Amino acid sequence: MTGGSGDIGSAICRQLAADGLHVIVHANRHLARANEIVAEIKSLGGSAESVQFNIVDAEATEQALQQLLEVGAIQIVVNNAGIHDDAAMVGMSQKQWQQVIDLSLNGFFNVTQPLLMPMMRTRWGRVISLSSVAGVMGNRGQANYAAAKSGLHGASRSLAVEMASRGVTVNVVAPGIIQGSMSEASFDDERIKQRVPMKRAGQPEEVASLVGFLASDEAGYISAQVISINGAMC
Repeated sequence: MTGGSGDIGSAICRQLAADGLHVIVHANRHLARANEIVAEIKSLGGSAESVQFNIVDAEATEQALQQLLEVGAIQIVVNNAGIHDDAAMVGMSQKQWQQVIDLSLNGFFNVTQPLLMPMMRTRWGRVISLSSVAGVMGNRGQANYAAAKSGLHGASRSLAVEMASRGVTVNVVAPGIIQGSMSEASFDDERIKQRVPMKRAGQPEEVASLVGFLASDEAGYISAQVISINGAMC
């Protein structure tokens, strides 16, 4: 689980642990928060560990994953790490563009690619990536973020076709406005009511439930899909 320390990421970690999975909570800068989530999962009888590396660094990511794979195949990967650095494209710097693409899209490759062959050998796997309503609809000031998330859609659909005969599903979850520190900084209640037909923000646990289902055996015939969870935003 990359980016496991945020509001949505931590909810997904809790959901997967409650479903009986051993959860590897990844962090880059926020290792202390990842450790807190691990401790919480363990206190509830679940199984978890934390790991720290920068997913933009391909070599460091490869080394960290190979150490984890010594125990056995990682059957489920949830790509949740990402950032946004918003600006209208006319005023966007090359750095703003590059760092968002690097983390969301290149990070997806760096983490997912080394895990595919072990999944193929076991003939069972789940690749689930978190996108955004911005990747589906576009959004003012987020050309970089929308490009990165849209790129995940194409990469995931292609990977799903490649892995379909090996029992590995590949899907994308695209949340809209979800309650948490990030949305609270950008959307007050009135703005949410204006933009979301359901007149409320989603809850991290609602996203986590969807991810938990996609990670289960019951979702074994669902692949190559981008599933929006956004309160009827179109």
